[in-house]
Amino acid sequence: MTHFVLVAGSWLGAWAWDEVAAELRAAGDDAHPLTLSGLAEKQGVPAGLETHVRDVVDEVGRLGLRDVVLVGHSYSGIPVALAAERIGDRLRRMVLVDANVPVDGESFLSGWPSGPVREAIAAHDGFWPPLAADDFAGQGLTDEQIRRIVDGATPHPGATLVEAAAVQGSPADLPTTYVKCLLDGDEPMPAVAPLLAGDRWELVRMDTGHWPMFSRPRELARILRESAAGR
Repeated sequence: MTHFVLVAGSWLGAWAWDEVAAELRAAGDDAHPLTLSGLAEKQGVPAGLETHVRDVVDEVGRLGLRDVVLVGHSYSGIPVALAAERIGDRLRRMVLVDANVPVDGESFLSGWPSGPVREAIAAHDGFWPPLAADDFAGQGLTDEQIRRIVDGATPHPGATLVEAAAVQGSPADLPTTYVKCLLDGDEPMPAVAPLLAGDRWELVRMDTGHWPMFSRPRELARILRESAAGR
């Protein structure tokens, strides 16, 4: 049995992994979707980036997990990778799904034209408002899947997006599968490229959009299981 801790990206909670978790459990594995502080059922809990890192580390400790696979999607690649450093030999592998990666001294909003996001955070009491339905066009999602995301999304704590990461080691040293969703761009973001050049990272491509837990849950679950098994 493999223990998966599943962390979704901005605006989403543990609920986003319902279908993937069901597939993993049906195959005999252990799935623990995690909602980060300030989101979904944890709305109202103050959160910065360090809070989200602790959320992941504490979940692994609370459950007493060893040989764990940490899965981070989109924004959550940053706290997941920082947590992976901290759990040490409890980690089997990290899987980053179309995800950001931490760069020491930089934030989620560093390195790209993030002015509109910063303005939105300032205009919404420190929270990044969820996307509208039209923003999900071209991402391989059905109308029903888009409605599910939009209806379940909650504002994302802005502090987690602007606080700089403090990287202790190098993510390149962690055994990692990076899943690139091709409808969201052919190549991983620039910060990922040097990590993939090392011998501990592998690249897997999915012919779908940025939210494969909704658009291709069965395929994503298979990739997670194969990554955990080293295939």
